[in-house]
Amino acid sequence: GSGSGSGGGSRGGMNAEQLKEKLRLVRCNIKTYPDFPKQGILFRDIIPILKEPKAFAAVIDLFEDHLRKKSTQTELILGLDARGFLFGPALAQRLGIGFVPIRKKGKLPGKIYSMSYRLEYGEAEIELQTEAVQRGQKVVIIDDLLATGGTLGAACNLLKQAGAEIVECVVVVELKDLNGVKKLNCVPFYSLVQF
Repeated sequence: GSGSGSGGGSRGGMNAEQLKEKLRLVRCNIKTYPDFPKQGILFRDIIPILKEPKAFAAVIDLFEDHLRKKSTQTELILGLDARGFLFGPALAQRLGIGFVPIRKKGKLPGKIYSMSYRLEYGEAEIELQTEAVQRGQKVVIIDDLLATGGTLGAACNLLKQAGAEIVECVVVVELKDLNGVKKLNCVPFYSLVQF
């Protein structure tokens, strides 16, 4: 790297070597905690990425590069409460488009769309302001991690209810064993790092 910090020429797409280096940087800043939050679970923590400016820039570079290569132009980024808020605004800024939060129940004023979904124990609900998204608008949903896919799946249903066109769901980390991608019902999906 020439030390330029962000993206070195991501306008024209990155070469394979740059992509590999950025992915390595992202992967080595994901910390693993065994037996958290309970016995037998390996917790993948993305917080160290935020502490390391080059790793954070690499995440945004990689997402930007990926989305610019798609034939469909993204018009809006939606981030899931709360960690989608960490990456979504920076990516939206980089693409020159808006960012909209999808919140947990009861956090948004005004008219809302609402979608409930099943959790391991009980139910949860996510919400989106009705004026935040237009019908037919091409959107990308972002979160930090795909595990069982409950929240991201619900977000897809929420956006369909709003009449938006989901270009793709993107996450930093995908836990392959949990097969959360099934819950997205064939919505295109992209992850930077898989475990």
